[in-house]
Amino acid sequence: MSGAPSPSSQPRRSPDTMGTRFLLALFLVLLVLGFEVQGAYLPQQEESASPALLTQMQESLSSYWDSAKAAASSLYQKTYLHTVDEKLRDMYSKSTAAVSTYAGILTDQLLSMLKGEE
Repeated sequence: MSGAPSPSSQPRRSPDTMGTRFLLALFLVLLVLGFEVQGAYLPQQEESASPALLTQMQESLSSYWDSAKAAASSLYQKTYLHTVDEKLRDMYSKSTAAVSTYAGILTDQLLSMLKGEE
């Protein structure tokens, strides 16, 4: 008796499973080849034109962002109400205090449930 497994002890694979694997492998190979062929037909862009276009796009986006920030800032300054701001700050501080209190209670309850009664 040698250490080699007998043919009856190896798992049998159905022909359907092997055919499915073969089709999957074939599909993946064809998919990769298709992408390679598509990439070969793409026109090559000039190297020097790309950075200039990128710079123009960055400058354009930067100017749009700056103008949007300026418009939002001026709108905020026009509609700023000191009393509303104080009320919002007070509501925020009270609500965060309440949420942190209830979160602490919930955490304590969860820890006591997980630990069990000792």
